[in-house]
Order: sequence, then structure tokens, then C-alpha cells
Amino acid sequence: MARHIEDEVEYYYDSHPTEEDLMGETSFHADLVIYLLDVLRWLFRGRVCAIYDNLNFYQTTDPQEYPIAPDIAIITGIAHRPTRSWRVGKSGPAPQVVFEIASEETWKKDLTEKPGKYADMGVQEYFAYDPNEPLLSRRANRRLFGWRLDQSGRSMRVMQPRPDGSLWSPSLESWLVPDQARLRLYDHLGQMRLTHAEFADQQADHAMQQADFAIQQVDLAMQQVDHAMQQAEAEAKRSQVYAEKLRSLGIDPDQLI
Repeated sequence: MARHIEDEVEYYYDSHPTEEDLMGETSFHADLVIYLLDVLRWLFRGRVCAIYDNLNFYQTTDPQEYPIAPDIAIITGIAHRPTRSWRVGKSGPAPQVVFEIASEETWKKDLTEKPGKYADMGVQEYFAYDPNEPLLSRRANRRLFGWRLDQSGRSMRVMQPRPDGSLWSPSLESWLVPDQARLRLYDHLGQMRLTHAEFADQQADHAMQQADFAIQQVDLAMQQVDHAMQQAEAEAKRSQVYAEKLRSLGIDPDQLI
């Protein structure tokens, strides 16, 4: 039986599965969530930020409240901490950005019901992405959908994508760019946002390139030294030939110096 504990609430659905919990995940869904979590955690490294996946969010003290559990939620200005669920206004603010990754059972709600629910919660930006092959939304023929909270703070405004289907996220300071089963993030200069592992690989590649360049420079310097030595040896031989020629003519070359 759900009960109140001081000013906290023991929510029923924190210990009981929701309908979404009982649904299976495709590999498209799971892989993209893991990838985006890696990208976002590395993007916000060194900054105070909490990033959660599939965490129950509540807005009231009703123990029977049905939660909203976005695939990914980003809450800036709050340090990440282990928690069973999140009560908006009590645990901290609403997420600034949420992501939903399409599954066949929830995709229709993601596009029709979730924008209003996230607006009510106070979410600033909401993105829904379909990584599936074939697309679940064949009629729309789009993978990425986005909404931004309007100035009234009461409803979501649909974001209009660029011709390539990408959307700009002010909160993430990134372009969200569809790439088949992947949703990529790019900065305003067109550089792709990386995971920590990708960044480490890039740094290792850069270090190897620098090492290769240094080796090439050493080889070049050695070649230049060898060439200079060969020139010096050739010049010494020429000088010896000239000296011998002068001596044959009865001239002491040392006297010419």
C-alpha cells in the first residue's frame, strides 16, 4: 500500500511495473539510448548536470500518480545522484531536455500525447527519434521530431527541421542530425559530438599522427645530415685532387692559403 513518508511519497509505480516497463525493446532502441547517453555525458563533462534514462518523473504527491519515464532526461544545474524517481519541484526542476526513442507500442503517444505532458511538466525541449528500419512513421517519412516550450510556458511549439531533417537544440548547443539508426549531435561549426571512447580514440589517433610526423622529421633530418656529410666528403676529395694537381705542377697548395 502506497504511503507518505514525512514530506516524501512512496509512489506505487516505483515498486510496480508500468505498461512501458513490460514492453520489450528492439536493438535499435537500446543501442541508440546507450549511444546518446555516452555522447551527452561526455558533452556535459565538468558541468553540474544530471542525466537519467528511464527514470520515473512525478508532479504531485498522489502515491498512485502514473509517472512519465522519458528514455533520456537532462537536468542542468543539478548534480547527478542515485535516485529511485524524481518529483518535479521537490527533487529538483523539470528536465530541460528529454528524448523518446521510438518503439512500435509507444510511438503514436510519443508524437501526439507526450508534447502536452512534457509541456505541463515544464520541459524546455522534447525530441522524438525513430531509429527503426523501416520507419514507423512512414506517412511522415521523418526520423526526428522536436518541440520547444513556448513563451507562455503552457504548450509546446513544433520545431521546423532543415532540409536534411536536422533540428537545433539551444539547450544542448547542438544540431541534432538524423543518421539512419543513429541520432548524431554536431556543434555550430559542424564538428560531431563524440562519446568519451570516441574522443579517447581520436586523441590516440592524433598522438600517433604526431609521433609519425616526429619520426618523419627525424628521418628527414638524418637524410639532410647524410646529404651534408656526403657533400663534405665530396668536397674534401675535390680539394685533395686539386692539391695533388698543384703539387704535380710544382706548386705547394699550402702556400696558396
